[in-house]
Amino acid sequence: MQPVFRRWCRLPFLLSVLLLSAARTAPAAGYPGIRLQDLTWTELRDDIRAGKTTILVPIGGTEENGPYMALGKHNMRAFLLSQRIALRLGNAIVAPVIAYVPEGHIHPPTGHMGFPGTITIPVGAFEQTLEYAARSFKQAGFRDIVFLGDHGGYQRYDSVVAERLNRRWAHTPVRAHALRTYYRVTQTYYVRALRRLGYSNRQIGVHAGLADTSLTLALDPAMVRLRQLRSAPAPGPAQGVYGDPRRSSAALGRIGVDAIIARTVAAIRKDTARR
Repeated sequence: MQPVFRRWCRLPFLLSVLLLSAARTAPAAGYPGIRLQDLTWTELRDDIRAGKTTILVPIGGTEENGPYMALGKHNMRAFLLSQRIALRLGNAIVAPVIAYVPEGHIHPPTGHMGFPGTITIPVGAFEQTLEYAARSFKQAGFRDIVFLGDHGGYQRYDSVVAERLNRRWAHTPVRAHALRTYYRVTQTYYVRALRRLGYSNRQIGVHAGLADTSLTLALDPAMVRLRQLRSAPAPGPAQGVYGDPRRSSAALGRIGVDAIIARTVAAIRKDTARR
């Protein structure tokens, strides 16, 4: 009986080893073959030849989001939403997220730079990063390079870079797209949907408020300190919050997530078909 008993005792250990090994070797669940960073160069070459000629460039930003939401909110949202958009498109690859963006001056600090953890770079450095990333993607064989910015502060710079590249590429089949729809949905359709549900502009807010926090909860709830938020007094601008996030929920966030994906997919299809 003892040898049999010992063999049964070893089963949980063996199962845990097998599961851990599978987790290390299996491709990322839910997003097979659409993240550039997960592919080898030969796999990417073959995907482009097979018709995956659109690349989505998620642009985030690392900034304060009040006491109850993590600094990487924009990076996480841009990357996860880009992957869902790519799946819906069927012919797209997702580039690594661009996490360093203009956030204001360092001396004296402006904007979010008054809070620890916010990272800023000069506008010129940001534009050059986008430009050289796009030129690299053109070199790889992509024909449509789509900037998807999750942050409102740099939307105009995306457009400047796309226009500059398209002038340079006027006699080629390659185009850059600064897709405003992705961000505009969060400022228009999503806000109106929350108002129809009875939430006020003061609650919805413009930064780290109910809309912003709910979107994050719908995508990665670990980014929000929900327990602390539920028992906190209303945070304000002194804490980096413009809105009232205390009634935020993943259910409210899914309204925005669904709208962003559907409308962005439609806009990309329209823009690339026009080309």
